[in-house]
Amino acid sequence: MTDDATTIATATAVDEYTQYRDDYLRDGFVVVRGFYRGAGFDELVGELDRYISEVVPTLPDSDAFFQDRKSPETLKQMQHMVDPFFAEFGKREPFVSLAEALMGEPVRAQRPEWFNKPPGTDHPTPPHQDNFYINLDPPPLTMWLALDPVDDQNGCLRYCAGTHRDGLRPHARTTVLGFSQGISDWSDEEAARETQVFLEPGDLAVHHGELIHRADPNRTTDRQRRAFALVYYAGSAERNLEVHRQYMRQVAEQHEGMGLETDG
Repeated sequence: MTDDATTIATATAVDEYTQYRDDYLRDGFVVVRGFYRGAGFDELVGELDRYISEVVPTLPDSDAFFQDRKSPETLKQMQHMVDPFFAEFGKREPFVSLAEALMGEPVRAQRPEWFNKPPGTDHPTPPHQDNFYINLDPPPLTMWLALDPVDDQNGCLRYCAGTHRDGLRPHARTTVLGFSQGISDWSDEEAARETQVFLEPGDLAVHHGELIHRADPNRTTDRQRRAFALVYYAGSAERNLEVHRQYMRQVAEQHEGMGLETDG
């Protein structure tokens, strides 16, 4: 395929996804059913299995979080995925075209992350806004691809629609590994207005970097709640370096307090 043909194909894909932009701008999130299935999905699952079995045992604690390090089945989060397959995954279609359609400009991807809520573990996700951690203007977006059926029993995402338009809320340090900061003035009244997002494998939820969201623990005894996540930045985005350095210092202090090893 020629470069011109590639450009035309990509532009067509972006146009296809602009149907989601109005909802994204209004609510701060969209759900795309059946977004990534078939051979691509199967390849991704296989590569994740390989990464977990071969690479994770070599990683520092700060790159692979366990509920109990002595129990490999309690792996709950992977970040900074140091692997050629995952380092390049964010450049794949249809992910890039959807991100560009929602953000309205070319995008860049950071390395993907993987999240799980192992069954029977007390692992809530506190209410938070991703851009409190990332510190970009304009804010990024997060794509969250379900790898398992997700519902209110195993810890579905809970979005508070429209909150991305109100700016960042105060956050304070938590004791939840992988989520160093959570919103400090969250109320039961806000929780009552949440939208629960139920997903099937291959469904994609996308949320704005300043949308408030959270998730309950996995209350089941035999079901995983695995997800693969990509964060996209607008090409024009700039980071507040001082605020980001301050946040990274807080993360390091949290990990040190939990006795975690780092690669630095």
